[in-house]
Amino acid sequence: MPELTSPATLLILWAILGYLLGSVPFGVLLSRAFGLGDLRKVGSGNIGATNVLRTGNKRAAALTLLLDGGKGAVAVLLARWLAGPDAAQIAAVASFLGHCFPVWLGFRGGKGVATFIGIMLAVAWPVGLLTCVTWLAVAAAFRFSSLAALVAAGLAPTWALLVGHADIFVMALLLAVLVYIRHAANIARLRAGTETRIGQKS
Repeated sequence: MPELTSPATLLILWAILGYLLGSVPFGVLLSRAFGLGDLRKVGSGNIGATNVLRTGNKRAAALTLLLDGGKGAVAVLLARWLAGPDAAQIAAVASFLGHCFPVWLGFRGGKGVATFIGIMLAVAWPVGLLTCVTWLAVAAAFRFSSLAALVAAGLAPTWALLVGHADIFVMALLLAVLVYIRHAANIARLRAGTETRIGQKS
């Protein structure tokens, strides 16, 4: 079959597909399915798993966590399988942006932590595993989901270098910066001592 599109066009198509996959608002959909109301009017108003947990429904929160991580992983795995590593990294960043700025919700989405971890696991599983362990360790020690996310995302580029995946360093660094930008309000609350702990209702 002859090539009908240029490599650049294919990368753009993978960016679009990655964005669309990432933009599926599982937290909102699951909250409605479980009869929890509009998630955007609960707690922090965020559409991620941490805010779903504030509704008291651990099952819905766990499913949101898995699906938000899964959509980032699927975007990466599909792109790598069908188009190679460059497309995988493009799809990874696009899926993260899709979660944070979903067209279906007026570009007001989540903070991307689960999607970030799913991406890391799919792009380079040792990096993803170390990122998960970092999140769990910080969350267990301090009970702040936001702090755990910031430390885990901040260390991901370093983990990439340490385990021999320098090829994803720039992507991991870019996503980490985006995680920090999305957590600007959380950083302010952490500094002020008013941040909500895991499982605590706002």
